[in-house]
Amino acid sequence: MTKDKYAIIDIGSNTMRLVIFQRDKSGRLKEIENVKAVARLRNYLTEGSILTKDGIRILLTTLHSFQGVTRHHQLKEVKCVATATIRQAANQKEIINLVTEETDFTIRLLSEYEEAYFGFLAVVNSTSIDDGITIDIGGGSTEITYFKDRKLINYHSFPFGSLSLKKQFVTREVPSEEELEKLRIFLKGEFQSLTWLKNKQLPIVAIGGSARNMVQIDQSLKAYPLAGVHQYKMKLEDIEEVKRHLIELTFSDLQKVEGLSRDRADIIIPAVEVFQSLYEHVDANQFILSKKGLRDGVFYEELTRDFGLSIFPNVIEESFYELATDYDINLNHVFQVTNIASAIFQHLKEAEIYSLTNEDLIILKRGAFVYNLGQYIDSDSSSQHTFYLIANRTIDGLLHPDRLKIALVVSYKSKESFKQYLDPYQDWFTKEVQKKLRLLGALIKFSYSLNATKRNIVKHIEFEDVQSGLIFHISCSKDWQPEYYQVEKQKKHLEKIVKRTITVKFKYVEN
Repeated sequence: MTKDKYAIIDIGSNTMRLVIFQRDKSGRLKEIENVKAVARLRNYLTEGSILTKDGIRILLTTLHSFQGVTRHHQLKEVKCVATATIRQAANQKEIINLVTEETDFTIRLLSEYEEAYFGFLAVVNSTSIDDGITIDIGGGSTEITYFKDRKLINYHSFPFGSLSLKKQFVTREVPSEEELEKLRIFLKGEFQSLTWLKNKQLPIVAIGGSARNMVQIDQSLKAYPLAGVHQYKMKLEDIEEVKRHLIELTFSDLQKVEGLSRDRADIIIPAVEVFQSLYEHVDANQFILSKKGLRDGVFYEELTRDFGLSIFPNVIEESFYELATDYDINLNHVFQVTNIASAIFQHLKEAEIYSLTNEDLIILKRGAFVYNLGQYIDSDSSSQHTFYLIANRTIDGLLHPDRLKIALVVSYKSKESFKQYLDPYQDWFTKEVQKKLRLLGALIKFSYSLNATKRNIVKHIEFEDVQSGLIFHISCSKDWQPEYYQVEKQKKHLEKIVKRTITVKFKYVEN
């Protein structure tokens, strides 16, 4: 592999995909090429588990087309992994040898454990979920894991996937109610065979194309206003509503559904049935999509091998440091502002000026880290850019509502602009939560003014709650006139929310 480009070919039972990543300056792998081919190799696997000549021809033809792309990028080494169909093929050795002889690639045949493990690894390294169930529905197999404290506890690979279920239970493009009932009974029996799965009452984290398509359909039905599918959350009733919507359509209409890939139109309903059956069997509390899957898991293992640690200690922290690198954030300044904001927060909390919690402090600290990020693009419209960047960028570890909270806090400019940004999401947060987000935004804005020149001159903050209002005594090591000017300009936002007059008194102290 070149120093900054990494490639992987995933030979699945339904689709084959070539993905090329490039390291950005934060060290994150950014996808620069994603080439998909709907090979449906599973359909060429005979009852005797032989991949037919036509299936092998499609495999080799697709790999040759991928080869043109990898040679263009001058990639000398490309990871090439294969899953259920090649794994289940009785002539797998012949297939692997042909690929080695006729292409640039060497197939790594993943075991059932490896396929399940890499999916689990992708989930725990891109979300903040400590305990959960993962599911990855492929064309010919379905991998399920149970993890606790971010450690893999149990795994199982079922020898069925969206294509094989469609072939076994559905005679036409769209299943009848009778066929769906037979499929439900089958799935219930399969899931009951795993004693460690029933009534876990944990979130289900799904990976793969079928889950992504179901989420995209749900977002379309709801006219969902936020960008991105990673860590999108659904409830059982949402899954049921998607299924109701789909089974009422003709196959022609299914192919036109917003959010559904045309090539998945005939297999999406069986896949949704799997998700619903698993949700009910687990008695899950939510269904969450992870856009990161098997391919990402393979790279997580590869790229962390030298560190002897395949699971990141803190996913959200990693994500925020990526943001810091990508947008040239001054960390020295950020740490100073975070300390100032945290000190003022504690004063307000202890004086019971406002009802504040530890969760609010976490939002405050994360917000201080990326406050006014949009100035990287344009200082004159920094607030708008800040909101858009944070609200619409995937931040591993943060669910969509949490991401939106931070976007509203870090873009805070005034009550009016806050309302403008919040408008499409009015029903997401209560009035009380909205007011608290305004407080946190105003508090960060106030704290930034106390380090306006980025000299880190504030050494100590004392606080008084008197009848006339709030008094902040700020001890500084150098001339504070630039900070004083900004403080007087910005304190009005905080005054309006706490409904107190704020007086700021500066004094000099030895450094």
